[in-house]
Amino acid sequence: MTAIPRLNPYIALIIGVTAVSTGAIFARLADAPALVIAAYRVGLASLILLPIVWRKAKPELMMLSGSDIKLALLSGFFLALHFATWISSLDYTSIANSVVLAGTNPLWVGLLTPFIAKEGLKKGTIAGILVSVAGGMIIAAGDFTTSSDALFGDFLALTGGICAAIYLLLGRHLRSKLSLLAYIFLCYGSAAMILWGTVLYLGLPITGFDTRTITAFWALAIVPQLIGHTSYNWSLKWFSAGLIAVSLLGEPVGATILGYIIFDEGLTATKFIGGSLILSAICIAALSEKPSP
Repeated sequence: MTAIPRLNPYIALIIGVTAVSTGAIFARLADAPALVIAAYRVGLASLILLPIVWRKAKPELMMLSGSDIKLALLSGFFLALHFATWISSLDYTSIANSVVLAGTNPLWVGLLTPFIAKEGLKKGTIAGILVSVAGGMIIAAGDFTTSSDALFGDFLALTGGICAAIYLLLGRHLRSKLSLLAYIFLCYGSAAMILWGTVLYLGLPITGFDTRTITAFWALAIVPQLIGHTSYNWSLKWFSAGLIAVSLLGEPVGATILGYIIFDEGLTATKFIGGSLILSAICIAALSEKPSP
């Protein structure tokens, strides 16, 4: 029988939702290219994890096979692409649109599962996908009347959601073998190497940032990355994947509220209607799963 944890799992889930909701805010506050912001986010998180992993998970990492390492690198590539496209979207569209469209990854997990994990789609997932497409079209139509830049930002955010789904599906095999600590270090670390390699290759600026931007870099690494993402991964031990997916709906809600308070970003009718449809779609897809005992 599994021992009861000292920290209430519901509290951990709330902490995770709250922490991840700050990601778009900190990214918007950082005055740097999107790729640089993404590289610092996972890079600093990996550096923080390095001494802990060296002490507690080194034997696990040393026993990895060549195929596991390749899978980790591929998973990290899509995680890196997720951050690059999603953070880039914040330069073109609103925080509300960005987090709602990037947060559709549970639906894309369901859509891509038959091709990557060789599993069938459930009726609830299919219904959720159809509803989410309708919601995305409404949001895109509203931004098309505003500017083509906003529409491009929506496309980047949606691409970020798809990349996140592929990252999760590829990482499922490794997660079944490794502890939480070793797993997140491999994913964050490989994403960091890919992003930093790209940043250096493109010759993007990596120094000379002001205090606010540097603070935002560290905040991204600690709050949404280490606290938020790790809380979700830890909660999977106690909750079903369906409940975790439903809890992810708190991110766009929290980020939209923070965006309104900090950046005075309002909500148009199309954003409200389209966003509500997408959030409903994720609920439909997540609730179609049977909770794990």
